[in-house]
Amino acid sequence: MTVALLWVANPSAEFGLLHSVRVLDSSKFASWDRNLMFKGKANKQKWMRNHSKSKLHVISGTIATPAGELAISSEEKVYNVVMQQAALVKKQLTTTGDLDVKPDILLPGNLGLLTEAYDRCGEVCAEYAKTFYLGTLLMTPERRRAIWAIYVWCRRTDELVDGPNASHITPMALDRWEARLEDLFQGRPFDMLDAALSDTVAKFPVDIQPFKDMIDGMRMDLKKSRYNNFDELYLYCYYVAGTVGLMSVPVMGIAPESQSSTESVYNAALALGIANQLTNILRDVGEDARRGRVYLPQDELAKAGLSDEDIFAGRVTDKWRHFMKNQIKRARMFFNEAEKGVTELSSASRWPVWAALLLYRQILDEIEANDYNNFTKRAYVSKSKKLAFLPMAYAKSFLGAPRISPSSPKKA
Repeated sequence: MTVALLWVANPSAEFGLLHSVRVLDSSKFASWDRNLMFKGKANKQKWMRNHSKSKLHVISGTIATPAGELAISSEEKVYNVVMQQAALVKKQLTTTGDLDVKPDILLPGNLGLLTEAYDRCGEVCAEYAKTFYLGTLLMTPERRRAIWAIYVWCRRTDELVDGPNASHITPMALDRWEARLEDLFQGRPFDMLDAALSDTVAKFPVDIQPFKDMIDGMRMDLKKSRYNNFDELYLYCYYVAGTVGLMSVPVMGIAPESQSSTESVYNAALALGIANQLTNILRDVGEDARRGRVYLPQDELAKAGLSDEDIFAGRVTDKWRHFMKNQIKRARMFFNEAEKGVTELSSASRWPVWAALLLYRQILDEIEANDYNNFTKRAYVSKSKKLAFLPMAYAKSFLGAPRISPSSPKKA
């Protein structure tokens, strides 16, 4: 299952785990307090209520394990991470009024390597995410390079379980990848591409948790091929795609004139990642089935009178159409939630995100146009349609901009 990033990409073998040469060993980068947590009970309950509107049949609050122990739901787990990330950005916004970008860490003999590392990340983004890459050119140089670095790390992580060497990847290999992640967050990158991300997390209030959670998503793919309900699937979608939104918000930046809370912007970024991954799942039903995987809630399949056997048979029936209509409705609700946050991003970041949102949501329309046959037909957006959506995305990035109200304090 390919990770649904905020942009569209295809697997490549070039940046596998073994393609690594140590080129930079910098001093320890500045770190952020990763224990910050937004603990207001009222705000937590409000977030859970609002977020559940987009999730339809989701279990909220605590749930019981088979052993009778209490465990928090997927929604609760994700809430805690969202609040943690929002707290980091809110802290800097409160201090400086903007997401201040620190200068490059200048070390003797390393500046040229760092520039080369960022340039290489840009080349990868330009090759595999053309539309999004064009949008990043509107950003400031610092933000543009940081997004490229995050993009490349996500690609490399995804390829561990979805690339040409996936059959050889073990849990131990993912453990080594996570240890390597911790090193780069401490200013000890292993190779050139790690160096770009290491520099990025030193400049922006980017926390390590979403990165570690994405690796957990890769671990799930190694051992899990069925999801009992949407609560389980939601956690997987967060791990492999919602995390990208949390990684990106500090770099994208929140508009200084925005009156929305930092938490609501993060919630929208999370929703976009979930929407993208749900869209991936619905588009790739047939492809996943041929690999013995079913990324659809088992309880909802049963309620619709369907089973794994129906999916493996690949027959488009009225039951399947009805089931798919509900799944598409859920994905669109997440896209709608995501729209609320895109308009709150900094002006230079809105266009690429709007383009990604509109183009990815169009895949759902293509599934419908194929009469819900996602077994043998792959829904895709043609190049002409992509080009047609770019002006629309550009217009939305300005028409939906937050109204300037300098005298009003930013809401918490």
